[in-house]
Parts: sequence; structure tokens; C-alpha cells
Amino acid sequence: MFVVDTYDVIVIGAGHAGCEAALASARLGAKTLMATLNLDNIALMPCNPAVGGPGKSHLVREIDALGGEMGINTDKTCLQMRMLNTGKGPAVYSLRAQSDKKMYQLAMTKTLENQENLDVKQLMITDLLVEDGAVIGVRTELDEVYKAKCVILATGTYLKGKIIIGTCTYSGGPIGQRSAEDLSGSLLKAGLKLMRFKTGTPARVDRRTLRTDEMAKQEGDKDGHAFSFLSERKDRNKECCWLTFTNEETHKIIRDNLDRAPMCNGIITGIGPRYCPSIESKIVRFADKKRHQLFIEPEGESTEEMYVQGMSTSMPADVQYAFLRTIPGLEDVKIMRPGYAIEYDCLDPTQLTPWLETKKISGLFSAGQANGTSGYEEAAAQGLMAGINAALKIQGKDPFILTRSEAYIGVLIDDLVTKGTNEPYRIMTSRSEYRLILRQDNADLRLTQKGYDLGLVTQERYDRFSAKKEAIEQGIAALKEISVTPSKANLEKLERLGTAPIHTAITAYDLLRRNDVDYEALRTVFDLPELAADVEEEIEIMIKYEGYISRQMEQVEKMNRLEQKKMPADIVYADIDTLSAEARQKLDEIRPLSLGQASRISGVSPADITALLIVLEQHSREEKNHVSQ
Repeated sequence: MFVVDTYDVIVIGAGHAGCEAALASARLGAKTLMATLNLDNIALMPCNPAVGGPGKSHLVREIDALGGEMGINTDKTCLQMRMLNTGKGPAVYSLRAQSDKKMYQLAMTKTLENQENLDVKQLMITDLLVEDGAVIGVRTELDEVYKAKCVILATGTYLKGKIIIGTCTYSGGPIGQRSAEDLSGSLLKAGLKLMRFKTGTPARVDRRTLRTDEMAKQEGDKDGHAFSFLSERKDRNKECCWLTFTNEETHKIIRDNLDRAPMCNGIITGIGPRYCPSIESKIVRFADKKRHQLFIEPEGESTEEMYVQGMSTSMPADVQYAFLRTIPGLEDVKIMRPGYAIEYDCLDPTQLTPWLETKKISGLFSAGQANGTSGYEEAAAQGLMAGINAALKIQGKDPFILTRSEAYIGVLIDDLVTKGTNEPYRIMTSRSEYRLILRQDNADLRLTQKGYDLGLVTQERYDRFSAKKEAIEQGIAALKEISVTPSKANLEKLERLGTAPIHTAITAYDLLRRNDVDYEALRTVFDLPELAADVEEEIEIMIKYEGYISRQMEQVEKMNRLEQKKMPADIVYADIDTLSAEARQKLDEIRPLSLGQASRISGVSPADITALLIVLEQHSREEKNHVSQ
């Protein structure tokens, strides 16, 4: 054993969590090492080559607003962009991009390798080194030691990973990678609790064997989009996707072979994702459905591989061929990589603080699928927060925590550390009680100042944010100052806009409240300034949804009163007789920071919260008496 080097922060893993963690840590001045099993697979996209979608796009925009990299990298390597849920309200609008998976990896690798304060090394970490309850470094399979004040676990699905295809099983990570066989044992030895989860992926098929004329073409939006607030909104569409469906014959083949399905015959023991089930799970759970939609998606400009979105499976290879060839457009399909399931170890996230540090081991942080989540975006969001907080710990500063009312990142982390998860967790807009104010369009307005205060947001980004914010404020002020009287000329203008006439004078601001009026149309008939598209979008949403937003802000203020009631660090829940037995056990396990967090713990009832309120009031009176004496 020899000590190779000493770092402030070591990040174990170079997936989407590891990349954001390493960049955040290094950019905040911490000497950082990112250790990966394979330097050729940094920022690997082992599942679908896509970023965004419902709830996930909100996370990407928030990562970007805080100074993270995922949004910028997605814009650089995009093949297609579409805005989803446009038939609904702006709270659930969701941008989604198809990425060139190889270009995504190359672009992210270049960013990492050129980042000051960051070393990137190919290492197999086998042991976590802990002394007196604090992490002091890691050991590799070559018996090398790297010392560190903080370590971030970003191990993805590699901890004791097991690949499953029919009856064929073997140790491994995604897409033929090695698995980390020893690190799980080291974590268990350190006193951490692990869970066993499972996820999967569909077959990759040869584009040249598809009959695309039998499928529906799915093109990107002609309107320009971008994930990063720094990127130009432009047409990034280079490829298209294809839509097709399963049918009764497909379902019959799967049903007839369920005895060979690992999820049914006992080979798979890990718990899989509820919201991204395998095709065999869909056939069993939704037996009444006659068909399921599938999207055939390109993996890159330089490959013929296509991803069969919606058909994750671990069925034997012959069954995969049989059911794929029943699908319109796939009758002659050739499989380039079969679908597979992967089982892996991960941490029970209730062992973590809201700043993603383990409660048992000081200086040990965890992020991504290592915390029981699924998805690139969820991983990247946690990685960013873990990297920030590891760097802040090195600097002796207070941790950075986002609340549920500030960001979807706050919702994600609070759900994990407060409620835990018994299956791979996926973010959704429905998980947020404040989704009207946590839109993807206003992520920069919510979080850029915080990122700037941390030191992650550059001056250039901050200046652009400030200019946008000022333009929005000036635009709204201008609309309030313009009076529209019911003159003949104005009534003709309103008729051209296709909106109802007015009978008394109103402001342009009031006109924009109307559902059938948008800023651009209003600008063409009244003397309004021409604004950037994102500024116009923000002004419209803020005005049209003003009442709803105000009501939601009142809800936030009400919850904040509970969040501000801090729980004493030394409180002994077992001594509070007025709490239920379950509440005492859960509160002692989670150790909530506030009464608000306590109220969200499963098993803690409203009666328990009332009991805690009384205890806090007594504690407050005792403290006041002690001070006065």
C-alpha cells in the first residue's frame, strides 16, 4: 500500500452524478479527483440517449441555473428537441432532447479534463477508508491509497452489478462494463444500509433493417429551443424519431414465454422501477391494453443503432427477436445489442442529511442511482448538490439546501432523505405541491442568484441573467403604463387581435391577462417594445397566472412557518410519551431538521406534529429562562 496523492474531494464514479459533483467541487476551489472504472465511458448513456421530459427538464434547467453542465452539454450534442405537454399549462411544459450519445460523452470528457483543480483517473475503488467516524480516503484494487477530506459516492448501477438476459447472468455494469464487486462490502462494514434494486434497457436495433414507412414520423419542433439559459434558441434538429405500437401477437408471444422471464421465474430479486416497467411487466399489469406505444430513437449520427423506447426487457434473446418482429416497421429487424436487466446495490437514502452527507460517516456524501433514484437528470441534480456541499464542508461553511418551494431539486432530495424509497425513484411534476411556481421557464429567476452567491455562476452568466430580469421588470411596467381606451381606433385593433371589445379604459397589462391575447400579437397593434422570446414568455406567464401564483405563494409562506421551527439536534424522541411508537422510531431514524420536514415523514401523524409543537414551545421557554438567569 502506498499513498499516491491527497485531495480535498474524491468522486467515485463518472456518470451524470459524478460529472456534476466533480465539476461543482473543483469550480468551488476544492482539489478534486474523479475516479472512473473506464475513462472511455465518462458520461455514458447506458439507457436511452435522451435528456429531459416531464419533471426531468425542470431538473436540467435548475442544474443549469446553478452553474451545472448538463444543459450546456445537451445543447451542444442534440439531435432533436421537442416541447412536451404543450396542450397543458406552463407548469408542466417539458423540454426533451435526443442526444448523440458518443458526442455527449466526448464533450463532457473534454470539459472535465480541462477543468482546473480536477484530476480524472481510471481506478477501481475497493475500500472506503474511515477513521474515528470520518472518511479519510479510498483504496484501489492495486492497493493504492488516495487520501481525502470528503468522498462522494456516485457509483450508479455498478455496485455488485449483475446483468440478466433470460437464464444468462453475469457480474457486470451497463453495456459490458466491469462491476464494483468489493466496495459494497466496505460500505456495509462502515455501518451503512444497502438496498438491492433493478433496472433495465431495451434492445438496440439496426436502423438499416427498419421499415420506417410503416411507422409514424416524429420530428422535432421547428421553434428553437435550448436547455441552457446561455445557449441560443435555435433549430437543433438533425434526426427524427419513429412511432409504432405493439399488438395482440406481440403480447401473446410474451405471455407464452413468461415462464422464461427472469422477473417471473425468480432470477431477478431486485426491485424495479414502477414508472419505467419492462414490456413483460406491462403485459402482466395492463392485461386489458391492446397495444403499447414504442418510440424508435437514434443513438447518434455516426451509428446505425436505434433505441426501442418503451420496450425494456430481460427476456431471452430468441424471445426478444420473436416479439420485436411482430411490430409494424420491425418485421425484418436485426438486434445489435439485446435488452437486459441489471441488479445493483444502493444506499437507503434515509441515511443521508438534506445536504447528501451520510449521518454515520462525516465527509461521506452520496448522489445519483447510488441513492436509489433512476434517470440521468435525477443523478446529475444530486451530483451537483453533493459536489457543492462537499466543497462547502472543506471550506467550513454551512451546507447548501434547496427547499421544496425553491426547486424540484429540493423536492427530489427531500423525498429521498425524508420519505426514503422502496423502488427506483423518478421525479415527476406531480411530486411537487408548488409546481406552478417551479416551472422550467423560470429556473434561472429562482436559482441564478443562489448559484452566483455560491461562486458557481460566472460573471458572464450573471450579467445575462440580470439583463433578462431587468427586461422582464421593465416590460411589465410598460404594460401597466399603457392605457387602452374604448376609442374607435382601439376597438378596431382589438378586433384584429380577435379578442372581445372593451367598454372602459384598461391597461395593456389587463389585456394580456386574456387567454386569446399574447405579447407578440399585442405588440403588433400597440406601441410595445420588441423583447427577446424568453422575456416575452416569462411576462406572459407571470401576468396570465398571477392569481394562481399568488395563492401558491401563500401556501409556501404557510409551510415556511413550519420549516422555520427547527428541531433541536439533541432532542430524544424516545422520551416524548405523547408521540406514537411509530413516530418515535421514524423521527429518531430520520432526525428531521425542522417541524416541516417532520410533518412529511411517513408514519408521523398530524397528532404527532401537534405533540412536537408543544415540545418545541416548552424547549423555547426553557431556553429563554436559561438566558434570563
